[in-house]
Amino acid sequence: MLKVVQSPDPTLRTVCEPCVVGDKSLRRLSAQMASTMYRNNGVGIAAPQVGVTKRLIVVDCDWDESQRDPIVLVNPELVDTWGDPVVESEGCLSVPGVSAPVERAPWARVRYYDLDGEQWEIESDGLLGRCLQHEIDHLNGITLFESCVPSARVQLLSAYERARAEGALPGQTAIEVAV
Repeated sequence: MLKVVQSPDPTLRTVCEPCVVGDKSLRRLSAQMASTMYRNNGVGIAAPQVGVTKRLIVVDCDWDESQRDPIVLVNPELVDTWGDPVVESEGCLSVPGVSAPVERAPWARVRYYDLDGEQWEIESDGLLGRCLQHEIDHLNGITLFESCVPSARVQLLSAYERARAEGALPGQTAIEVAV
């Protein structure tokens, strides 16, 4: 079992190195990441969130206890976003206990490799489009604190300190920061 790295751990601010496409060890790592994500009620997780500074993410925005179908993205690259930016509340496994308003494009297109080394593109809106952008931010050393709308940043820092003092765990978002 992997442990979720929590802010302010410097690993979360690291720009990650590319993975070797087809590296067999990525299968085990991605399976462990998926297990960690599900155990903490997440819909996405990036390798730096488990202390590994590689460009690898796992997402599954539709899962429930009976249906799990994670998408593993090796070296994902945000190719394009479009649409008028939308502000929605986001939580993060590495910033437990809070959620904050984040402005993102409603559509995203991502190019990536699968675990067999085949290149793919995925295009999505809604929760999956937002999740892809959020997890790729992690690979670039960008956390929820940098992603949230500027007017909420100070509130988010304060709310996170309070949540940590109260023992918040990954997957919890009890304190919602508003704009």
